[in-house]
Amino acid sequence: MDIYTRSISQKLSETWGQQVIVDNRPGANGIIGVEQLLKAKPDGYTLLAGFTSVLTINPHVYKSLPYDTFRDLAAITQTVTNTMVLVVHPQLPVRSVRQLVALARARPGDLSYGSFGIGNLTHLAAELLRIEAGLKMVHVPYRGETPAITEAIGGQVELLFATSVGVASHVQTGRLRLLATCGEARAPAFPDTPTMVESGLPKVVVTGWGGTLAPAGTPREIREKVQREIARQLHGAELQARLSAMGSDPVGSTPDEFATFLKTETEKWERVAKAAGIYKSQ
Repeated sequence: MDIYTRSISQKLSETWGQQVIVDNRPGANGIIGVEQLLKAKPDGYTLLAGFTSVLTINPHVYKSLPYDTFRDLAAITQTVTNTMVLVVHPQLPVRSVRQLVALARARPGDLSYGSFGIGNLTHLAAELLRIEAGLKMVHVPYRGETPAITEAIGGQVELLFATSVGVASHVQTGRLRLLATCGEARAPAFPDTPTMVESGLPKVVVTGWGGTLAPAGTPREIREKVQREIARQLHGAELQARLSAMGSDPVGSTPDEFATFLKTETEKWERVAKAAGIYKSQ
């Protein structure tokens, strides 16, 4: 989020002639950042760089959430999609998703999977795999991306769903083994790696993404102006190349298109949260 948001803000600063500041507010799976946005005036000067978990998963796993995605936020544009991948510790005796599923079924409750935190996309992705394949595994949540990846490399957990940019270097050095990507089609960055769909799990399609939103009440003309400029920058050659190197693809959708996408994603993860038994900590 930080890397691509800074890439976008740099181009906007150049175009608008005003410094666009990225103010990181980490913690609580993105909730702290949203709370900060809600304090701002709906005038277009304060925006949110939101992502999958904070916008479409949190509403289903937290009993008390200080915001409602559709009541308190106004969609501007989906900025990027990010390739999600499934990796395992290299000492695990599997080289495909089918082999992993067979091993997990033979050793119910023995394998553990890490995540970037309870309710994070990486958590729900593993739950989706567990549900669709009928597996019993142990969830080990961490406080963010870095400790989860570090523990996967160390073998404290056997498998992990993560963003491709977060684990690509570790896959290249052999510290993690890449089993599959999670999109509907093969990822350009990993053309020789099968998808989860190709691996026999057609419903395990998981895409990370980010988007820009404003406080509810922000005039539509302001949101449309911001959307047009972000979309123009996203599809420029320089930013496209930078995003591609990070395993991200530009989107730049309209406010209405992004709002519809948010609704679809929200409904999808609600179903997964309920099936996983973690719906609002049930």
